[in-house]
Amino acid sequence: MVSIQENVSLLPFNTFGIDAKAKYFARVSSEGSFIELTQHPVFKNNKRLLLGGGSNLLFTKDFDGLVVKIELKGINIVEETDDEITLQVGAGENWHEFVRHCVQKGWGGIENLSLIPGTVGAAPMQNIGAYGVEIEKFIKNILGIEIATGQRKSFTKSECEFGYRESIFKHKAKNKYLISSVTLTLRKRNHQLNTSYGAVQDTLKEMHVDHPDIASISEAVMRIRRSKLPDPSVVGNAGSFFKNPTIHADLHDFLKKQHPSMPGYTSENGSVKIPAAWLIEQCGWKGKTFNNIGVNQHQALVLVNYGGGDGAKIFELAMKIKTSVKEKFNIDLQPEVNII
Repeated sequence: MVSIQENVSLLPFNTFGIDAKAKYFARVSSEGSFIELTQHPVFKNNKRLLLGGGSNLLFTKDFDGLVVKIELKGINIVEETDDEITLQVGAGENWHEFVRHCVQKGWGGIENLSLIPGTVGAAPMQNIGAYGVEIEKFIKNILGIEIATGQRKSFTKSECEFGYRESIFKHKAKNKYLISSVTLTLRKRNHQLNTSYGAVQDTLKEMHVDHPDIASISEAVMRIRRSKLPDPSVVGNAGSFFKNPTIHADLHDFLKKQHPSMPGYTSENGSVKIPAAWLIEQCGWKGKTFNNIGVNQHQALVLVNYGGGDGAKIFELAMKIKTSVKEKFNIDLQPEVNII
């Protein structure tokens, strides 16, 4: 029988360090326990929040419903050849620990995604990506449980409808499925290394690495992330608060004349991706503090809680930043963080 607790602090379960309360709280460590929970009156009669690592959300108030902590574990080999290995991974596995496990085994592909906080189950929801790599490239399928029926469903890669920080689980299938496991295929040899980002190349040089491998790239990425992003165990945050916006090439050309230093990265369809951190910094927000919340002094894309911060105040700050960027550049910033 799944235990349901009442009036539970969510402080240990979100990296922003917000002390919101859940009216009801339960943990599930297997598909069976989750299916059992779906039949409970508390589950049926309340709004619900499925919680992984709590690294991509902001609580702006107490949650007047049931929070379900997902703790399904396991890393199992599905298929293996001389060149590739396919793994089925429980949704509750820590993402970074899984990446470390793969790097240590010599399984390549996701090393650029080192040190991203959160769980394996949450990773495909927003198609996590970093330094030229996105998780969608390696996903074979995703197993989910339909919340309304308790029925299992397998999603192929194409059915996941991946996009930039997007998937079907953020739109059409939002709040309709529990992701129970993710199946990925990685390379065992002839690794396709991605060192396209200048920061990765520079860090490898600092490490005196002339011939990088998956382990050295993983180490380089971790060094970069640690130098730019605050540790959530020290300073509350959820990483990048906003997505990098994509704008029409004509708008970019117009803005470039007004702001010659504006960076931009042209995509295949001709649109231009602008670093949100640059936009925010140009509006004067970088390093600003407001009592016990603020904008990180090293990375303007990161909003922080220095301790005891209020989630509603952080959201209010985010909206002020959004407004100022819109007024200065006519660019809409969209939160990457889920607002609860």
